[in-house]
Amino acid sequence: MSITPLAALSVHRAAPVFRGRIGRDARSGHYAVPHRYRLHLSTACPDGLRLAVGHGLLGLDADCPVTLLPAVPDCPGGGHSALRPLYEASAHHYTGPALGPVLSDDWSGRIVSTHAPDILRDLDRFPRTGRVSLYPRGLESVIEAVERMCAEGITQAAQRAGAAGADPAERAAALDVLLDTLGRLENRLAGEEYLADDRLTAADIELWVTLVELDTVHRCHLDASAVHRIAGHRALWAYARRMTAHPAFRSALDLDGISRRHQGRCRGLEAAGAAVQILDWASLSAAAEDACRR
Repeated sequence: MSITPLAALSVHRAAPVFRGRIGRDARSGHYAVPHRYRLHLSTACPDGLRLAVGHGLLGLDADCPVTLLPAVPDCPGGGHSALRPLYEASAHHYTGPALGPVLSDDWSGRIVSTHAPDILRDLDRFPRTGRVSLYPRGLESVIEAVERMCAEGITQAAQRAGAAGADPAERAAALDVLLDTLGRLENRLAGEEYLADDRLTAADIELWVTLVELDTVHRCHLDASAVHRIAGHRALWAYARRMTAHPAFRSALDLDGISRRHQGRCRGLEAAGAAVQILDWASLSAAAEDACRR
């Protein structure tokens, strides 16, 4: 089965998006068989962090190994040198950036997918004992709704609210969207351990990663008043603490890598909110690690 990039190289030297899918049997070309596929990701990247947590929850270390990429790309102009052979084998005369995350096929030496949401759904198809499911039947619409809320109502809204040089009215409106979204998620989590059907699903991965980014990256560009209002959602941040205590979440959290990636990419202005940390993620991780040892 050949893989065709959906977005070919442009004058902007953008990386093509590969969206091959892993099916449930040999007829799909790429089917869910152990020891054939490999994940290449950086846990400093939100997409990579999502995949790392999902991979850990599914227990796929032996069946689909992970190759970790550095937090800061090591190629001029972006991209990872370790991924270049895969891109060159998968896209004819490829000269653009070799970006992660990537799901590759060890049998062919080519890329299956660079589309993180597809990859996580396909990992959920791998045969395994225990049958933890990140996308249980009947909960697809709930998970998709959470994904939209996190992308549009938190991440994009936080970026607009902290945009340097933006119109103050636009920043205020974006902050209102952010706070409204956090409030709706707060209400959903009141008295609940998880977001959907009292079980851990991909929705929880999505929200936890989004909250990590909100506190470690986007907060740095917000004023102190905004951060205090964000921190006031007690159920939401208590939920973030609980998720961080889970081994699959805790082991994937690379705070130093997230900081280095942010410093290497961000050209925005630091605001007073940078000094108002909502959660002490490092202490949470250390405390959970100590509890596991006892």
